[in-house]
Amino acid sequence: MDKTRKYFEINADGFNIRCKLYCRDAAAVRKTVIFGHGFGGHKDNKAAEKFADRVLTKYHDVCVITFNWPCHGDDVRKKLSLSDCLSYLELVTKDALERFPETELYAYATSFGAYLFLLYYQRYGCPFVRTALRCPAVNMYDVITGTIMTEDDLQKIHKGKDIPVGFDRKVDIGGAFLAELQENDIRKDDFLDFAENMLILHGTKDEVVPFAASEAFAENNIIEFIPVEGADHRFQDPKKMETAIKEILAFYGW
Repeated sequence: MDKTRKYFEINADGFNIRCKLYCRDAAAVRKTVIFGHGFGGHKDNKAAEKFADRVLTKYHDVCVITFNWPCHGDDVRKKLSLSDCLSYLELVTKDALERFPETELYAYATSFGAYLFLLYYQRYGCPFVRTALRCPAVNMYDVITGTIMTEDDLQKIHKGKDIPVGFDRKVDIGGAFLAELQENDIRKDDFLDFAENMLILHGTKDEVVPFAASEAFAENNIIEFIPVEGADHRFQDPKKMETAIKEILAFYGW
């Protein structure tokens, strides 16, 4: 593996969090971006890798950290819960500050990951200087039940079964997790305290998270919102992704 990439694990509070670090010179790090992948994704996220490669080419004092959410990628947990997800984010953030004591923290999260970052801010406050969210699943319950899952999946869950759901890795979902999502609709509260240091980008052709839901969330919270014309949920068009990266770096003020 390229010397700028390193896998590591965080073992704390009974959790084993598998992470990936993109870094040119650990001693020089003054800015750390923590990346949160989407539902069914993993720490080897291609969008995160492209972002990290772009950043490391231009800046020597920046690193990027990705990690698996619980039950994602090669994570060993079997039951997905929001509380565990928030614990992972807290521990990754804590580890980054211990690993790089002179660093500032920045956030970049997408889809389900963006929802989790927002939920964390809602409960505990924001530890990041600036937060960039791409296609945030602000209506995560609706997204998972109306887009990611099928009607047959829902019927099985209503009968008490757990069913595998997702993309790169299937994640077992049951009624308890859906109930958690229903109870934790982040749109019920405002994020005005964090809005000044937050950016949302959303593709106008997103087929997973409705563009309108994200736009309304940004408008209601006075968050800077950038529509990316023609981009799908994953920003698979390299030109659209490059646009997103440029906007994020400009927002970070680097």
